[in-house]
Amino acid sequence: MSPALARPQVLLFDWHATLADTLDAMYYALDEVLPRLGPLGLLDRLVSPQDSKTVEDARLVSYVRKHGRLHPKISAQRRISRTDIFELLFGGDEEAKKIAHAEFDALYERHFGPVKPMEADARERLLELRALGLKLGVLSNRARRFMAHEIYVIDGSGWHELFDAIVCGDDVEKRKPFPDLILKALADIGAPADAHCWYVGDSTADIIAGKNANVSAIFYNGVGWDQAWIDKIFPGTERHPQRPDAVIRRLPELMKLVGESLAARH
Repeated sequence: MSPALARPQVLLFDWHATLADTLDAMYYALDEVLPRLGPLGLLDRLVSPQDSKTVEDARLVSYVRKHGRLHPKISAQRRISRTDIFELLFGGDEEAKKIAHAEFDALYERHFGPVKPMEADARERLLELRALGLKLGVLSNRARRFMAHEIYVIDGSGWHELFDAIVCGDDVEKRKPFPDLILKALADIGAPADAHCWYVGDSTADIIAGKNANVSAIFYNGVGWDQAWIDKIFPGTERHPQRPDAVIRRLPELMKLVGESLAARH
């Protein structure tokens, strides 16, 4: 990981499981999507074991192929994002992922609604960042119709006024791990895609998208993975070169990084 981060001018955040807790709705929808992989013609498009990044990924794919659902332990832990699950199930098959995302959106409609902050004082941290003169944006792979509701009701008052850009999965051609959402947010803000933009997200897809967009990528480890697992999901190999520039568990750690970077450049 980089010893120092470039002075931030823009902070972009992933929405789900980084700022907003909608994990119950997400996993309820996944529980309905995965049994439908057969009828959708996607079971035969699951990645082969040798194409999985880790042994654990290969086991997850094998379990889904055999049982049409996630292992109960994975569902109970709620630690893997929907995007990462589709990435490890379908690898580079973009058409299969597009079908799976569309089916997820249709089923998520049944469950979405309640939304709370991942951290109780997250709004205050976002206001502090704005007070430092930083531009803020928020991104989601999910459809705008969901985001338009969630961002207006979170915390009881909504956070829509805190962001200079809001970009959703149906606003771009390709969702994360492609960089399209990040690049559109920066275009909307009027800022360049460089290391002075920090992108904060909780999934491997977030970090890959950030590195592919040429911005500083910060992994939000809110679920508390240990360092050994972080090294496994970000191996830094030729095949999987992307690694986060920093790892945080809570927003106060992000505030510390921002403060240190701003102070160092003054």
